[in-house]
Amino acid sequence: MIRRVVESALRAKVDEVVVVLGWEAMRVREALAELQCYLVVNKDYQKGQSSSVKAGLREVAGRAEAILILPGDVAKIDPRSINMVVEEYNSRRSLILVAACAGRSGHPILLSKELFKEIEQIEEATFGLKAVVSRHESEVRMVETGSENVLRDVDTPKDLKLLK
Repeated sequence: MIRRVVESALRAKVDEVVVVLGWEAMRVREALAELQCYLVVNKDYQKGQSSSVKAGLREVAGRAEAILILPGDVAKIDPRSINMVVEEYNSRRSLILVAACAGRSGHPILLSKELFKEIEQIEEATFGLKAVVSRHESEVRMVETGSENVLRDVDTPKDLKLLK
C-alpha cells in the first residue's frame, strides 16, 4: 500500500517525496528501496502522526515553500488529484489547501511555509494538524478533485477488504 502511495506522489508535480518511517521501518524501507524518495526515520512514531509530520517537516523546512501531507494509508490516491492541489497552490499561494470530493475534505493537504513554525509545535494531545487547520479555517481552500480516491483511507481490516 505504501509503495503505491509513494509511486503516485513520485508521478505527481512535486519537487521531492519524503517518506517518514516509524513502525515496521525496515519493511517499509525494503518496499521502497529503488524508488527515488527520501526516507526519514521518526524514532518517536509511538507519539502519533504529529511526530511524523514534524519529522518530515524538519527534513524540508529550510528549502520548501510548502509541504504536502499524504498519509500512507490513502491507498488509491492518484497523481492527478495531487497535481490539482499543487497547481492550485502555484496559482493562488493559499495558506492551506485540502483535496476534496463532493465537498468532503480528504488528502492530500498542503500547508504553506508561513505555517511551519506552528506545525513544529503540534502534538496529538492538542489534535495535531487538525488544530492548525481549525485555527486558520477562514483561509482553508478546498480543491475539488472529483475523485473519491482522496477520501479513501485504510484504517481497518474491513477497509482493506473493500479496497481490494
